[in-house]
Amino acid sequence: MEPFDYASALEGCARRDPASLRRLYDHEAGFLLAVALRIVRRRDVAADVLHDAIIDIWERAGTFDSSRGAGRAWITSIVRHRALKYIRVAGRETDLDAAAATEIADDTPDPFAALAASQDGTRLHGCLAQLGAERRAVILLAYVDGLSQSEIAERLGTPL
Repeated sequence: MEPFDYASALEGCARRDPASLRRLYDHEAGFLLAVALRIVRRRDVAADVLHDAIIDIWERAGTFDSSRGAGRAWITSIVRHRALKYIRVAGRETDLDAAAATEIADDTPDPFAALAASQDGTRLHGCLAQLGAERRAVILLAYVDGLSQSEIAERLGTPL
């Protein structure tokens, strides 16, 4: 199986090719929904975040520059920023109840597993493994869980 060509899909989106957007969506929707869900903690809100992010990706695809980074990282950052914007606007993070946590655990694709399976993920995991535990935790809390600097400091019990 050939690796997914993010640059080609994003170039197609920039040309306003709906088939390219469909290909990108079909390939990444599960992973991107999991990224949003990890931040906003509500499936309905995560679906809205994903919808808005897909529109952003469609509208901004022409600004993607493969020389500056990977396509998957670019689209993931759009979803992440959309989710963080929701949290800021909502003014709070919604707590998970036990039933919702079980539902999420049962049917949400694990973003770490998907990332580890990709070539970029393998390199990223290698880089993260070289960091000390505290630095690695800070990076993961910021970029995977979507926590702010003050939330990370509070969670780790360290000053900013």
